[in-house]
Amino acid sequence: MTTLLYDGSFDGLLTAVFEVFEYRYKDVEIISKGHFHQENIFAEIHEVVTQNDKAERVLNKLEQNISKSGIHQLLKVFLSEDPESEQIILSAIKQSIQHPQENILQNYADNDILKISKICKSVDREKHRMTAFVRFEKMQDGVFFAKIDPDFNVIPLIRKHFKDRYQDQKWMIYDLRRHYGILYDLENCDFFYPEEKLNLEQYQQKLHDEETQYQTLWQRYFIKTNIAERKNLKLHIQHVPKRYWKYLTEKN
Repeated sequence: MTTLLYDGSFDGLLTAVFEVFEYRYKDVEIISKGHFHQENIFAEIHEVVTQNDKAERVLNKLEQNISKSGIHQLLKVFLSEDPESEQIILSAIKQSIQHPQENILQNYADNDILKISKICKSVDREKHRMTAFVRFEKMQDGVFFAKIDPDFNVIPLIRKHFKDRYQDQKWMIYDLRRHYGILYDLENCDFFYPEEKLNLEQYQQKLHDEETQYQTLWQRYFIKTNIAERKNLKLHIQHVPKRYWKYLTEKN
């Protein structure tokens, strides 16, 4: 068994895949350095250095075989953070190399391909909910800030949606679980990686005075428009699962 350790990036994973073919590894596993715990003392460790040219060659080959939409599916699997994501992606790439004329991502008789389909549906569902349930709060510096805690790493998938929709104001979206986010400054929309985790107590102190007033008004409106006799909690939870409530203004 050969274990390939990569840096946890998508380019790093594609570099590792390239080296599987380059060095003709047979019995192999790919693991990010952050999740590596050596259990097999007889495994040979190979540290992968991310190389953009190798990753680009894999992407070009995949685009020929499974198209850009297929690459996007593999990216969703990677962002799902599934423990088996690296092996599933490696399996799919191997199949695309072996059967270049076939759309291997539609071969649902294969367990790995079927799992890719299921993961993509789950990631798409989470992506949709993030675009629906994000709540921005105005900060003292005029920037609109939103906290999220998605099950999957969907920030790269929602960046374009918010960039296109909110072009006239500065905003930030921060993933509390993964400790990074996206920042739009009216010109650029980039990822940011703060050195320290968000302190929620200090965060509350930096809210704009108007924001507190708006939140109070919205909560009152939500209560007044609610018709107790027509309350259907089961249906409500189906549309707005409880795990999203803690970041919804109307639920506080």
